[in-house]
Amino acid sequence: MTIRCLAIDDEPLALKQLVAYISKVQFLELAAQCQSALEAREFLENDTVDAIFCDINMPDLNGMDFVKSLAVPPLVVFTTAYSEYAVEGFRVNAVDYLLKPFGFQEFQRAVQRLCERKGMGSSQPSQKEEADTDTLFLKTDNRIVNVNISDIRYIEAMSEYLKVWLDSQPKPIITLLSMKKIEERLPNNFMRIHRSYIINLTKIQEVNKNRVVMDADAYLPIGDLYKEAFQRYLSTKFLSR
Repeated sequence: MTIRCLAIDDEPLALKQLVAYISKVQFLELAAQCQSALEAREFLENDTVDAIFCDINMPDLNGMDFVKSLAVPPLVVFTTAYSEYAVEGFRVNAVDYLLKPFGFQEFQRAVQRLCERKGMGSSQPSQKEEADTDTLFLKTDNRIVNVNISDIRYIEAMSEYLKVWLDSQPKPIITLLSMKKIEERLPNNFMRIHRSYIINLTKIQEVNKNRVVMDADAYLPIGDLYKEAFQRYLSTKFLSR
């Protein structure tokens, strides 16, 4: 049995990761991906799906109100960075609630509950063999290097080339590749903070005014176009009294 899914999230990186996770499960079929609830509503006027993976905190129409507005809502898994929505999510009979940032294991557990609700049994969701989000193969000089994604500290654009800085070695890997191309392949713990920099969010040492400190030698600027998204990420992690 195939479960047709609709992925909804207003944040491009979060949507990209959600779509990547869906693509890794054999029986999940992505019907569409939308960056707003209004776009999703328009899609559902002409098509149907079995399940929705839906962010809650979105502009114009939030995910919770969107689901409540559907006459016959599909099965729903909510995704959000705000834990206070959990109780309300279950009030609308949500299958599950994923608190961002979530990994593939947590996603699989939500899919398992989805299967049970669909009467597909309790077997563990199978993963497509071709899916591999742990490593990248990068061409540098006359070699092809296998890079562990978790080893990447940050990526720096340099004309038509990229410098890929790793924890495991002092010198970067230099490869002929565009920022857009590598950004499409990275998981959601990576974020573009400047037209010339993509960083691994788990490797940040400090945020100092308009700069991100990755190590003693790397003080990276935060570009105006990327500042709002980065501040939004920080707000989900920031602890105060």
